[in-house]
Amino acid sequence: MLNRYAVTWCAVFLAVFIWSAISPKDLFTWVLEVSPAVIAFALLLATWRRFQFTPLAYCLILIHCIILMIGGHYTYAEVPLFDGLFDMSRNNYDKVGHLAQGFVPAIVAREVLIRNEVIKGRWWLSLFVVSICLGFSAFYELIEWWVALISETAADAFLGTQGYEWDTQSDMAFALLGAISALILLSGWHDRQIRSLAES
Repeated sequence: MLNRYAVTWCAVFLAVFIWSAISPKDLFTWVLEVSPAVIAFALLLATWRRFQFTPLAYCLILIHCIILMIGGHYTYAEVPLFDGLFDMSRNNYDKVGHLAQGFVPAIVAREVLIRNEVIKGRWWLSLFVVSICLGFSAFYELIEWWVALISETAADAFLGTQGYEWDTQSDMAFALLGAISALILLSGWHDRQIRSLAES
């Protein structure tokens, strides 16, 4: 049975999803960009009875899904708020997405590892979390490359490189920065929520 928090989470997700699906800039690119959010939603529903995350993890997952759906609606290179932001020559909304790609999975991976008692020792935990996030980021870059090879017409919109030759490397660097930042900023708060969940 879903509680009020879960119902609110689902309502926000579905509202943004519906908005995102209405007249997206490019339908094929929208499908590609929004697919990870839909997969995450399905996995969370499927595992709800067996493994419920902390409120912090769920909140971050929702934020990440919203970032993906906004990027899917406009394409990452054309999100209006980031056009000409700080007088930069490119739209850097994709960097927000890749920062989140490290920040959010870091907390999710951390929680799974801690609660399943996979790793002992704080330093080993941090090393494994960062490695998982970098591996995930690298795999996503491979997916982008494969899509670009298969569908040349959607390559520019999906990749969002905007002519930047170091886009792939900078994407992974932002994911690394996100993962490390999440561990530094949220580990204490996350630990308290994990303990609270265990005691309930």
